[in-house]
Amino acid sequence: MRINDVTTEWCHGDIIEIVETAGANLDTIMLTKPYGAADVLFLDRMLNQLEKKLKLERKIGIEVLIEEVQALQNVEAIATCSERMECLVFGMGDYSGSQGIDIVNIGATADYPGDIFHFARFRITMAARAAKIDAVDGPFADFKDEAGYRQEARRARSLGMVGKWAIHPAQIAPALEIFSPTPDAVAKARNMAAAYREAEAKGLGAVQIDGVMIDVAVLRLVKNTSTKPTCTASEPPVLRHRCSTPLSPPQ
Repeated sequence: MRINDVTTEWCHGDIIEIVETAGANLDTIMLTKPYGAADVLFLDRMLNQLEKKLKLERKIGIEVLIEEVQALQNVEAIATCSERMECLVFGMGDYSGSQGIDIVNIGATADYPGDIFHFARFRITMAARAAKIDAVDGPFADFKDEAGYRQEARRARSLGMVGKWAIHPAQIAPALEIFSPTPDAVAKARNMAAAYREAEAKGLGAVQIDGVMIDVAVLRLVKNTSTKPTCTASEPPVLRHRCSTPLSPPQ
């Protein structure tokens, strides 16, 4: 559930109403527009109090939208400030406004020669990986532009992000396709890992498969594919719902 940011008069009430109403049914709360770790800790402390009051046995997780230039400057501290942290999401719409980036549609790169969001995505993903939490790319507003959505999703995936927001049903299929390895890709990765383990047992430091050298560094790369769930028509993946509407009126 997404709440208003801590600078508004609604944030405090949002947290109380959501937790007291949902109770043990609540998995995570998404905090919008934090500027630094202190904003996340405000939510963390309130959750501590409410969980004790309501005698909740399971801790409620926190997801954070990185939407301000100050948040990107402080992203490492934000990622590690609370044990509740589960995910950093790049909110490129508000971030563009914060930095003064000239774009027409949220998520698009306009006439910039390359990926205008590369640095922000890279830094958010690096902070998330170091903190052992997820990094997710934000929305792409023009839901009729599937090619544009796919391009931005591939850019996010290539940097290590684990998903991208889908704000319209038309974006779900390409998101699942891009962020879920095919069964063939998983099988290939597992075969490569098995071949290396077999070579390692023989005292060898590397092995080749189809002309490609496999060593311990490559093993680490293929593990990123071999451990991911696959996406098939007969076994669709389970999607974690993300509510995109704050409980109270926006500021």
